[in-house]
Amino acid sequence: MRGDKVKMRAYIFIKTKPGTSEEVVKRIKNSVKEVVQADSIYGRFDAVVIIEASKLEDINEIVYKVIEKDPNIIHTETSLVLSS
Repeated sequence: MRGDKVKMRAYIFIKTKPGTSEEVVKRIKNSVKEVVQADSIYGRFDAVVIIEASKLEDINEIVYKVIEKDPNIIHTETSLVLSS
């Protein structure tokens, strides 16, 4: 974790409309400062985004008010890190 403050880390798995995953990843990287990493992937989901935030409320806000507002995103699934 970066800095002195303990941060929560979340993995956000994203299902996008066909052919839009790279565009979605670029948009998230440019609009969410809490992004640690974001990649297009193969498999059940089309993209994965890793974010770090100080509290759960911040993660909720990022997922529901920013990421899920993207019209090319069909579904998200978020997993919180228990320990690292």
